[in-house]
Amino acid sequence: MSAERYPAPALADVPDDIRERILAVQEKAGFVPNVFLALARRPAEWRAFFAYHDALMLKETGSLTKGEREMIVTATSGANHCLYCVVAHGAILRIYEKKPLVADQVAINHRKADIPPRQRAMLDFAMKVCLQSHEVGEADFQALYPHGFDDEDIWDITAITAFFGLSNRMANVTGMRPNDEFYLMGRLPKKKD
Repeated sequence: MSAERYPAPALADVPDDIRERILAVQEKAGFVPNVFLALARRPAEWRAFFAYHDALMLKETGSLTKGEREMIVTATSGANHCLYCVVAHGAILRIYEKKPLVADQVAINHRKADIPPRQRAMLDFAMKVCLQSHEVGEADFQALYPHGFDDEDIWDITAITAFFGLSNRMANVTGMRPNDEFYLMGRLPKKKD
C-alpha cells in the first residue's frame, strides 16, 4: 500500500501554521479530510498546494460558481480515476448544487448528466484540457463564448482542471482514501434539530 510507503504525519507533528489550518477545517467540517494530513509530510509543498487550491477554488471573481468549480474537479477526477477526489469533491458538489445525484453523473459521464448546456460545454472543455490539452484550439474557445464564458473564465476552467490533475495523481500514487464522512454528504437532507 502506498499509504504505508508515505505515511501521514500525526497532527501534533506538523508545523503550527499547518496545524492551525487543519484544526480550522476540522472545526467547520467535523472531521479532518485525509488530504490535509497526507500532504503535510512535506510542509513547503503543503503550503504551496493549498495556496494555489484556495486561489482557484475560493476566488470571488469570474462567472464560475462554487458548484461549477467543484463540477470541474469531480469530472476531472473521474477521468483520472481518482477515488479520493471524486468522493471528496463530489460531496462538496452535491452540497453546492443541492442535487444528490449530480456528482455521480458528472464523475462517470458529464454528457449524460442532468446539467444545463452551459455546464456541459464547460465540462466538454475541461475534459479536453484533461485528456487532450495538446489539441485545444480556437474552436474550443469559440464553443464557450455563447454560454457566457470569457477568456478569464476559460483560464479558470483550465487551471482548475490542470491543478486537480496534479492532485489526482498524488492521491492515486499515495493511496489516499476518502474519509467515510464524505460518502453521505449532500445525499440526504440534513436532520433538523
